[in-house]
Amino acid sequence: MWIDGPLLGFDTETTGVDVKRDRIVTASLVYQEGPDTTCHSWLADPGIPIPEAASRIHGITTEQARHEGRPAAEVLEEVAQMLTTHMSQGLPAVAFNASYDFTLLEQELKRHGLATLRERLGGTVFPILDPYLLDRYVDRYRRGKRRLENLVDHYGVGQNDGFHDAETDVLATLRVLRAQAQRFPRMASMSLEELDGAQREANSEFQAFIHRRRPGAYSTAWPITVD
Repeated sequence: MWIDGPLLGFDTETTGVDVKRDRIVTASLVYQEGPDTTCHSWLADPGIPIPEAASRIHGITTEQARHEGRPAAEVLEEVAQMLTTHMSQGLPAVAFNASYDFTLLEQELKRHGLATLRERLGGTVFPILDPYLLDRYVDRYRRGKRRLENLVDHYGVGQNDGFHDAETDVLATLRVLRAQAQRFPRMASMSLEELDGAQREANSEFQAFIHRRRPGAYSTAWPITVD
């Protein structure tokens, strides 16, 4: 089953929440296979000022990014290479609210004239596992918020996490995914193709809910929103 194989967790911290306009500040990839965990983290100079509101969330200031960060294009290329090397083997990347991070990464790659994930993977960005959407799929009628910190509490996998640090959030996301697979054996037994369809179904259902409450709201595709 996929849960027994290698997983590569992915998360970013950014200058804001607009996937078309904002930039990546930090990125983390966490590779897990069996008992072994390997973490890779990057700090980039996004090339634009980091708003104070964003700095308050992830702790990185404009000055720090400019003095300590690497050129954004170098960071983006390394992140994209690691993701596509992993995914091209049919192994899943894992990201919480994946459409945000993957869409933003795709936009950043285009902005810097680099090959996009879709180009590197032959058109389809697959396989991706998103514990946020999987939670909506396996437990769609549960009330309450479903932010990462909420799911960490719900599945009982907290480790005194300090959220909004990319590496910490990836590790928490991977723990949530493993707890979901344990609590819902049918999810663990599904193929990656079946899980892809389940996540698309959950996203469509959630987008319909959002549009009923806020007609005209921005629509988010999964896993990447293409203009």
